[in-house]
Amino acid sequence: MQFIRRLYDQFSALLRELAKFGTVGAAAFVVDFGGTNLMRYGAHLGPLTSKVIATVVAATLAYLANRFWTWRHREQTGLAREYFLFFVLNGIGLLISLLIIGFVEYTLEMRDPLSYNTSLIIGTALGTLFRFWSYKKWVFLPPELPAVDPHTGLPEAGPATGGSAPHGGTHGMPHPQLPPDTPGAQASAADRAPGVTPAR
Repeated sequence: MQFIRRLYDQFSALLRELAKFGTVGAAAFVVDFGGTNLMRYGAHLGPLTSKVIATVVAATLAYLANRFWTWRHREQTGLAREYFLFFVLNGIGLLISLLIIGFVEYTLEMRDPLSYNTSLIIGTALGTLFRFWSYKKWVFLPPELPAVDPHTGLPEAGPATGGSAPHGGTHGMPHPQLPPDTPGAQASAADRAPGVTPAR
């Protein structure tokens, strides 16, 4: 029953993340798709240049929305690090789109708006799948959890505070206390003092 509950919680959390990621992705897609067409047919830039400019703008908006909404509960490892990784991974996603656009545009020589936008949609869809997987794995990391004891299934306790561990005992147990006038107590004290040879 506990396993089913844990599985349900993980599945529902994934669905929530997917819904938020999809909402952000839809907004970014409008910026990306609209911006690309504006650059391509409005400003008459090249097919690949248009895609690059629009993707950079859309990726910046997507990063901010994902950081502070989709995965705001996840560990923040520094905006500079996250932003760098985010754009490296977006660069890979962009490369996927550019390869498809370039194949349709230059290899198949299909340069009409319908072919261009079809390749744009396919490339964006494949790049989005890669982004979702890579963001969760490398950018927006889960919060650190304490180690779990394999025998009890409970979080392991941290190291003891308020003093150092006892010395000389077996498995961390202290030597038994003996009366000071017994030979065993004298020998034990000498053994624990470095550089002292017990009297014979």
